[in-house]
Amino acid sequence: MRALLPLLASLLLAACGLSPMYGGGAGGSLAAGLAAVEVPAIPGQGGWLVKNALDARLGLSGDDVPRYRLDVRLDDSLEALGVLNDDTITRERRILRARYQLIDLASGAVLLDATAGADAGIDVVSSEYATIAAEQKALENLALEVADRIATQVALTLRAEARGGR
Repeated sequence: MRALLPLLASLLLAACGLSPMYGGGAGGSLAAGLAAVEVPAIPGQGGWLVKNALDARLGLSGDDVPRYRLDVRLDDSLEALGVLNDDTITRERRILRARYQLIDLASGAVLLDATAGADAGIDVVSSEYATIAAEQKALENLALEVADRIATQVALTLRAEARGGR
């Protein structure tokens, strides 16, 4: 009976249509689609960090011809949260939001129009250098998180596009 349970579970799983996102590895259709996404320059330091993270996740190389363009606009803000009676700030919140569109270069169609965002809390300490370093590290971490969310949504969109195009 115990030997039949894994077999039954695998048959049920196969019947539900579940398939791996990156089936076929680096040579699969999704990897090829992701490698064909061009990310133009994004203004600002946060934009530079997000673009580099997206380039690393999507894998566009110099010899790939882009079929898609990913336009990204960032909104980076820093809010004071903990304010004492003497107007001293004790806590900040850094927010990084991205509005992005995936555009098919052949047809000009917008395949994806979405937003992604993340935020981080920062303790403001007596050392201004330490506070600036914490704000910088928060921006670096938020850029990676936003890039991950964008790359995941782009991958899901391209996978759905490949299935719909069959």
